[in-house]
Amino acid sequence: MSASTPESIVQRQLDAYNARDVEGLMATYAEDVQQFEYPDTLLCSGAAQLRERMTARLSDPYLHARLIHRAVTGSVVIDHEEVTRTFPDGTGKIELVAIYEVRHGKIVTARFISGQRTLT
Repeated sequence: MSASTPESIVQRQLDAYNARDVEGLMATYAEDVQQFEYPDTLLCSGAAQLRERMTARLSDPYLHARLIHRAVTGSVVIDHEEVTRTFPDGTGKIELVAIYEVRHGKIVTARFISGQRTLT
């Protein structure tokens, strides 16, 4: 896997997420990135909002995303993950599908579909 393929860029993003590395994570996203709750509920727009969102998320000591399956078609990478994190009512796991679009070596959009959540 080449270092500049959409798959490798999304993998670097996942690795930085699990390492709680804000700078490494931000390096994988475009300045004008947008994240959505699928299909079109805007979660953040632009690198500054993403940094704020991710800094808060990455402060969770229980945070970990386990990749279940990845599909790649052209510039689109779809990850099926199980994410362990702290929710307002306790620590648990949630199934998540993340749809990333990569252009010019950066993630430009990410759409998230949340599945079943279980508390531990």
